[in-house]
Amino acid sequence: MTTALVTGASRGLGAAIARRLAAQGRPVAVNYHSNAAAAAAVRDDIRATGGIAEAVRADATDAEDIARMCRTVEQALGGIDVLVLNATGPQPSIGIEALDRADVLAQLEFFVLGPLALVQAVLPGMRERRAGRIVFIGSEVVDLGVPESSAYVAAKAAQVGLMRSWARELGPDGITVNLVAPGFIPTDRHDDLPREELDDYARGVPLGRLGEPAEVAEAVAFLTSPASGFVTGQRITVNGGNTLT
Repeated sequence: MTTALVTGASRGLGAAIARRLAAQGRPVAVNYHSNAAAAAAVRDDIRATGGIAEAVRADATDAEDIARMCRTVEQALGGIDVLVLNATGPQPSIGIEALDRADVLAQLEFFVLGPLALVQAVLPGMRERRAGRIVFIGSEVVDLGVPESSAYVAAKAAQVGLMRSWARELGPDGITVNLVAPGFIPTDRHDDLPREELDDYARGVPLGRLGEPAEVAEAVAFLTSPASGFVTGQRITVNGGNTLT
């Protein structure tokens, strides 16, 4: 089994994805930026079930740090043939009048420039082996057009463009590129949200409930499995039908 690198995997969706990919039988690199203890817990959970995992620190927006991390992963676990672009940062609500260049660039750093550096770091090995799976973790906000979040929405929309273009460019090398777009999936970082807010969102979902991190992880697992070998350039929305039109 080939090695998977999951960015932002110390908690939330990233942790669920890392655990699920490890269950496929592949070594997993659990990337984190600051929470070493949480990343170590995910790594230990994987190892406790017989899997292979390492926790690797890197700033997923820093090209030099990313290159160093990828070298470390390849030395410890082998060539990276699965890359899950999950790392995220703060998503403040900022109205148009207050939005400035720095706010926009901060979102592009996480969702466009960081993923570019990560793909550039793993691409030589994928091309040499003529195999690779790249999966963006996007968001339903691209469809919803959430107000006071235009920088975030624009950066997430840019991921869709990257995914489609890269799928065409890398297809001849045997590399697939896809995107999973979750809806509002509560994780530990949402613990402070009022129950009423969660219930209000769930009422608008056709399936009548909130999603779970494991359901996002299953979509990623499919896109990185042999079963999806002829699937590329696709955006799979995991939100209970919340963006049906």
